[in-house]
Amino acid sequence: MNDIERTTPMRAAMTRIRFKGAAVAAASVAMAVVLTACGGDEGSDKSEGKPKESSASSDSQKSEAPEPEAADEDQVLATIKGKDGVEVTVSSAERESGGFITVKGQVKNGSDQIWFAPGWQGLEQELVNNGASMAGATLVDQAGKKRYLILRDTDGRCLCTKFEAIQPDGEAPFFAQFPAPPQGTAEVDFQIPTMPTATIKISG
Repeated sequence: MNDIERTTPMRAAMTRIRFKGAAVAAASVAMAVVLTACGGDEGSDKSEGKPKESSASSDSQKSEAPEPEAADEDQVLATIKGKDGVEVTVSSAERESGGFITVKGQVKNGSDQIWFAPGWQGLEQELVNNGASMAGATLVDQAGKKRYLILRDTDGRCLCTKFEAIQPDGEAPFFAQFPAPPQGTAEVDFQIPTMPTATIKISG
């Protein structure tokens, strides 16, 4: 009986010690969990903040990007009005690297009939190759007192537009290539048979 009385208080004491130890361990674990959760929240805020700053920077760059400039329209060097409502607009006369000048523009048929470039071939002997064309056009360098004819290929065909029939109120582009005057020549007279003469500026 005495052994039982001695043993029981000791067991009770040991039980209280174990309980206190478990409580302290549980509290420590709980504190660790709380600290970890707090640390995770701070990391999450920082990681979420960076994409927001990057997005704002990207939006700023987009708003500051310059818009493309509109392309310049072709200039008009001369407008030549002929009979029966035919009109020629010269848009460019540019020097090329091969030692020639290319004249470009537009022909408008303002008449009420189909137009076939009558008389524009000049006194051509090879009408089969240069029928409906401006093969009779010339450039005149007044300062140098020299006339330049449209260039031909080895078969006698002019290096110029061969026109199809232009309907009433219709338009068609044209080009014509001439030998280039000296570099010092900045202006020439452009002459098409049956049409008035126009002075045009050379570029290039």
